[in-house]
Amino acid sequence: MLRSTLILTALITFVPAIAVFAEEAPQEVRHELMEDVGGAAKSIGKMMKGEAPFDAAIANESLRTWADAAARFGDLFPEGSETGYDTEAKATIWTDRAGFDEQVALFAKAANAAVAANPQSLDQLKPAAGAVFKTCKSCHESYRVDD
Repeated sequence: MLRSTLILTALITFVPAIAVFAEEAPQEVRHELMEDVGGAAKSIGKMMKGEAPFDAAIANESLRTWADAAARFGDLFPEGSETGYDTEAKATIWTDRAGFDEQVALFAKAANAAVAANPQSLDQLKPAAGAVFKTCKSCHESYRVDD
């Protein structure tokens, strides 16, 4: 009985602490978010290149993925997350925070405009997605470590 009580007490004491430590680090969250963004980009890119047929549902779901990511992305670079977890973030994110925040805002604006466009054809998708791709490229050039 005493052993069960001790185990229960330990669980009650340490499980909440473990849960706090189990929260993902911002580096991990932003990496996962960018994996989603990359997957959406691949789907749209294949359509734009003619490697996959246009599918309005997939295109619009991908655009929403971008907009959702853009809404969260800027908050995932707090001070202290410059290193670790094999981050691909350049130090310029923190030394040029205003420039980085501007790039994230441009990404969000383009992604939200693309969602609002609600493309129903490849001809409608190309300019909407193209504007988003342009912001991605610009941000990666300045704020992401080259592979």
